[in-house]
Amino acid sequence: MPIYEYDCPSCGDFSVLRPMAERDAACACPYCDAPSERVILSAPGLTSMAGSQRRAHETNERSAHAPQSLEEYKANRKHPAGCGCCGPSKPVERTKANPHGLKASPSARPWMISH
Repeated sequence: MPIYEYDCPSCGDFSVLRPMAERDAACACPYCDAPSERVILSAPGLTSMAGSQRRAHETNERSAHAPQSLEEYKANRKHPAGCGCCGPSKPVERTKANPHGLKASPSARPWMISH
């Protein structure tokens, strides 16, 4: 079922999950029960869509009209600055098991570059 947006004259806009057959009919406001007309404020969304796919559509829609600024991007990062998983890896040092300091153990193909 699609999610439709309605505008209440006293409370403002709200979203409702309704059948497509009822999309044009006025909807009662969930806060004050006033009849509210349907408005289109954002791109259509379906609840049957996977969450990752829905987020991808929202990101594409947002970037088409207003891309994130650098400050917004930094604020929305999932990991804090300088976290161990996203930051540069620590250098590989020579050890007894890895005398050349290679990222992978030495193999029979010394000309290959490890990743």
